[in-house]
Amino acid sequence: MDGEAQAKGRGGTRTTDVMGAIRAKVAARALSAGDRLPSIRSLAATMGVSPSTVVEAYDRLAADGLIRARRGSGFYVSPAVTPPLALTEVEPRRDREVDPFWVSRQSLDTDDAVPKPGCGWLPPEWMPEAALRRATRALARTDASVLTNYGSTSGSPALRRLLLTRLAEDAIEASISQLMLTGSGTQATDLICRFLLRPGDTVLVDDPCYFNFRALLRAHQAKIVSVTFTPSGPDVARFEQILATEQPRLYITNSALHNPTGATISLQTAHRLLTAAATHDLTIIEDDIFGDFESERSPRLAALDGLNRVIRIGSFSKTLSASVRCGYIAGRADWIEHLVDLQVATSFGGPSPVATEIIANVLAGGSYRKHMDEFRQKLTRTRRDVAQKLQALGIEPWLMPRGGFFLWCRLAGGQDATAVARTALEEDVVLAPGNVFSVSQTASDFLRFNVAHMNDPRMWDVLRRALKAK
Repeated sequence: MDGEAQAKGRGGTRTTDVMGAIRAKVAARALSAGDRLPSIRSLAATMGVSPSTVVEAYDRLAADGLIRARRGSGFYVSPAVTPPLALTEVEPRRDREVDPFWVSRQSLDTDDAVPKPGCGWLPPEWMPEAALRRATRALARTDASVLTNYGSTSGSPALRRLLLTRLAEDAIEASISQLMLTGSGTQATDLICRFLLRPGDTVLVDDPCYFNFRALLRAHQAKIVSVTFTPSGPDVARFEQILATEQPRLYITNSALHNPTGATISLQTAHRLLTAAATHDLTIIEDDIFGDFESERSPRLAALDGLNRVIRIGSFSKTLSASVRCGYIAGRADWIEHLVDLQVATSFGGPSPVATEIIANVLAGGSYRKHMDEFRQKLTRTRRDVAQKLQALGIEPWLMPRGGFFLWCRLAGGQDATAVARTALEEDVVLAPGNVFSVSQTASDFLRFNVAHMNDPRMWDVLRRALKAK
């Protein structure tokens, strides 16, 4: 009898183990509401238990309401058991000041009068207001459908034709069937992630990288791995190693004027990345949102690859308007077809016809090229002046970018950038500490500065006090 009781005890433990494994998968969203559970025999083989143990575990989970049995079909996760996804809990808890959502909220929600050297866009006075107003007035003379209808599923044909011309300037040959418009650059990335990823898939990003890549990947429940970014692009040897060991499904990067570092990929690095990607069946999202800030065009992965495994995305929020939002995706025609369906499912059509009409109007005229020429010249002067002022405070730029409005800077003496940002925020100045961009949390003594938001003397006074306080 003692032996039988002991065996029963072991059986009970095994049943509890099976139940615990299923509960853990549901909690981690590896199994979601409506998903079918493994068959009794397959789960028994996987866990090294008897089929009767799995039957008992499933029966008890069904009694608890976690799963449901469907006659002749198997067991399924109950519809209402998956807890709401709290994105801030997906990764280990960190100081709020280095959480991507916190930094985004501070930048987006604070009053316009608050200095924002940590934000990722240009001030209103830098944008082509006159051209935007002319384009907006022209809307009054367009067909009424532009003001009242949904956007077409792939977006405005006129704007897509203009974009094809701009892609050709980067030596990217594409047809109209390889290009679609989206509600924003962020939506472009989101649609691609919806199309390519499943919860638990591995995605490779740069370290440091644009912090909203990390935030978006959390929402897709991806496993994030990172590769160190150098002045000429990602560390190629490490990139190749990660592809061999982690087998990521996707790599997301800026090859031109990388955010936050301002670095630009070299031709040699680009070739090696594409060779490794082909070997390991890796898809690459190349976000070219800062490309127009370059005076001379640097290598583009999409051009070298021919839009085979590289998907090019972009938008106009940095160069024209963050209010009139529109993004685009250029890629394989068969993938674009599926992505258009996803956009219909999630947004019921493409971007607003009002937005695309305004953007097409500005791009079609000569004012945009003139605006960008003036932009680049002004930013060159501003970057130089801001860099000199920062160096006088012991803040050293990691490199001097060939364009754009970011300076990625190291604080003197290994100071804690998060502590500096926290102190500055107490005086209503929003900074962007390095670790908000770093998956490995190895950028604690870095800050990213937006040079266009640093002409307020009050901001410099606050920065000096914050540095002295730490």
